[in-house]
Amino acid sequence: MAETLRRVLSASSGAWPGEENTAEAGPPLLLLGAPGSGKTALLFAAALEAAGEGRGPVFFLTRKPLQSLPCGTGTALDPMRLQKIRFQYPPSTQELFRLLCSAHETPGPAPSLLLLDGLEEYLAEDPGPEEFAYLAALLLDTAAYFSHRLGPGGDCGLIVALQTQEEADSGDALHLALLQRYFPAQCWLQPDASGPEEHRLRVCLEPGGLGPRTEWWVTFRPGGEMTITPWHTQAGDPSSDKGSSSGGHP
Repeated sequence: MAETLRRVLSASSGAWPGEENTAEAGPPLLLLGAPGSGKTALLFAAALEAAGEGRGPVFFLTRKPLQSLPCGTGTALDPMRLQKIRFQYPPSTQELFRLLCSAHETPGPAPSLLLLDGLEEYLAEDPGPEEFAYLAALLLDTAAYFSHRLGPGGDCGLIVALQTQEEADSGDALHLALLQRYFPAQCWLQPDASGPEEHRLRVCLEPGGLGPRTEWWVTFRPGGEMTITPWHTQAGDPSSDKGSSSGGHP
């Protein structure tokens, strides 16, 4: 699923022009970042990108309704794309289980992308290791089921966003280690020095063995506008590796 995020980030920064979209969703992706790091904005941008590909709708799962639609995500808020994003708000882990287990009853065309925002809010209910592993496996099984419904050449991608903490306890570390076994592709959002009126992040995308690691700068300006530029390592620049180990990033 790194391909969808890469297209979002590359299109916004003007990199890799003219590349064709691919129906291959790739391995499931884990989107990781600290509170307020823009995970929801990137997740919503991925939803808009997938909704404009002319395939199935997008399922966006989150515990609470979005207070406002993220702006400046690199893709215009086309009403036709917005209509293809179907929001669901399971309020608890058990309701999330129920929703995923009833995926086979979902009417209409199968989705091309399944998104879950705010996994940490469900983890706050303190599920046991077995229940947590079941949730991760159920997410993968649901995406696989939708891929089967899409038929030959179709593939339903999966992206899950999880909030990380600078000082994670043993339980958080266990959850992350378990998730990384299920989600080989990962995207890390790492805070960088920001000005008084902007918030800048370094985005590190690792596609799970399907390509090289790619990085960008993402800047959120007043009003929520998001701008993206390619990140280039410069020899001798001590800041080039800044934050590379933040939140457990390799």
